[in-house]
Amino acid sequence: MRAGAILLSGGKSSRMGTNKALLPFNEQTNIERISQELKSMFDEIILVTNDPDSYEFLNIRMVSDIYPGKGPLAGIHAGLIASDYEENIVVACDMPFVSAELAANLVKNLKHYDALVPFIGGRRHPLMAAYQKRIIPEIELSIKEDRLKMLFLFDKLNVRFVDEEELQSLTDVHFDKVFYNMNYPDEYEHAKKWIEKGE
Repeated sequence: MRAGAILLSGGKSSRMGTNKALLPFNEQTNIERISQELKSMFDEIILVTNDPDSYEFLNIRMVSDIYPGKGPLAGIHAGLIASDYEENIVVACDMPFVSAELAANLVKNLKHYDALVPFIGGRRHPLMAAYQKRIIPEIELSIKEDRLKMLFLFDKLNVRFVDEEELQSLTDVHFDKVFYNMNYPDEYEHAKKWIEKGE
């Protein structure tokens, strides 16, 4: 589809103890799994990283934060600036079971909204959400004001939050799996078991 996919790989992975993006799953790294899945639906894949040398093997476009050290907001900012598309999906690198189908449906339903953000299990998921390129100035303002929480940004935008029931009507995926993210070694081990069982 004519939209961009922005992968964020800028975290320190301090809780995992190693780079989450490069964790192996069978013959692939985690970031390879995610990028290949998204390539099935999106015309453009952009990886936002401040360590591009570690990801040269992916052969995808890479950009770095314009405002280093400012967290995911800076990653979204850099990705949106680099994107050739008005509509974009943003995905964190700690979500090994991302669904390209769900991502595409989020973008399709973005429409006139600035952002479309899943609301699953009582939690917002801004790092598996769709964004318009036009929000760049608001992100820049938030960063310059050092208001780095996504909720502060959402207060300034026309955001649509979509719950599990509505998302289920768009696509048939298992949300426990699609929105599963790995922060600790035991969560990585759990993800590996899922893959080994072919679930």
